[in-house]
Amino acid sequence: MRNWRLSAALAVLASAVGAFYWLAPAIVDSRLNLVKPHAPWPADAAARALHRQLVVADLHADSLLWGRDLLRRNARGQVDFPRLREGNVALQVLDAVTRSPRGQNYRRNSRDAPDNIRLQAMVQLWPLASWDSLAERALFMAARLDELAERAPQAVLRVHNRADLEDLLDRREQGEELTGVVLGTEGSHALDGKLENIARLREAGYRIMGLQHFFDNELGGSLHGESRAGLSDFGRRAVAEMQRQGIIVDVAHSAPAVVEDVLAMTKAPVILSHTGVHGHCPGPRNIPDALLKRIADGGGLVGIGFWQEAVCDDSPAGIAGAIEAAVKLLGPRAVALGSDFDGAVTTSLDSSELVALTAALQARGMDEQTIAAVMGGNQVRFLREHLPP
Repeated sequence: MRNWRLSAALAVLASAVGAFYWLAPAIVDSRLNLVKPHAPWPADAAARALHRQLVVADLHADSLLWGRDLLRRNARGQVDFPRLREGNVALQVLDAVTRSPRGQNYRRNSRDAPDNIRLQAMVQLWPLASWDSLAERALFMAARLDELAERAPQAVLRVHNRADLEDLLDRREQGEELTGVVLGTEGSHALDGKLENIARLREAGYRIMGLQHFFDNELGGSLHGESRAGLSDFGRRAVAEMQRQGIIVDVAHSAPAVVEDVLAMTKAPVILSHTGVHGHCPGPRNIPDALLKRIADGGGLVGIGFWQEAVCDDSPAGIAGAIEAAVKLLGPRAVALGSDFDGAVTTSLDSSELVALTAALQARGMDEQTIAAVMGGNQVRFLREHLPP
């Protein structure tokens, strides 16, 4: 009898542990990546016809972090490949988040603050090496994308170079409902402080590298850190090595001093993948407009986000207003979409509903050429120029 009770207790315990590991990631995901309940956003026949003709592209989403099957249409989160197809998204940058604080503290985070992604890695049963190595976390997320592309080559195409990009565009022109993915890092915490990891990540498919996220790191100060410092000596060497290897540098979340140092040390264009315009929406998430202009004047791209703290009005009309402000400040060739979908932000739409943004831009009187540029044409042109051949 005692053995039977012990076996039953162990079975119950095993079931409880299994349920925790199965349910906990989904619960966290469903609470952090919310889409506000809403009636269908308006989009008339003209907007829908224009949207179908566009090459839609987004510079930033964090969907590889959450453990969803992105080949299925999910009831939670903001991105999966069925919804990207419904939104006519041709090209999506997916970023590896390797370290993040609790909440979205835009004003100040200690470099020694708890590492929430470690808990995520443990709960989702990522490889043991990823629990303590941020580089291994990025490599694991790259492997996740490889697995998706292998399972559904008709839906997912990894874009490593210009030839892949042209293949994607040709196949979509022929009617294939295919989404290309470029890999990026959400900050260079993923280097683990080692220059040689740039090559490891590049080999795994990373073509865009952010420098900071919510914490200061070995490369320099975060927009949300304590030091507000510029590039360190290691940071300068890292930026030079990234550009030597053909990696596009992303200064999202970087302290203004870091952005200034990057722009001073290189003539290669950089991107700021997800942001707002400070003059349009003042706040700690958006860097000074003068720095945005310097990025644009150097041939770079600025991706406009879809969440409240970046644009001050996260409705499609509000996002369109932020895009219009960016176009007025930076010119129509420097502005792109940078949704930050699945970045622990709440939005008013998901990736299936981007026709609402086309309609909102039309409603503001934006001409079709500029709409085509900001909805994806600028990103495609930039990648044609700066991906490896």
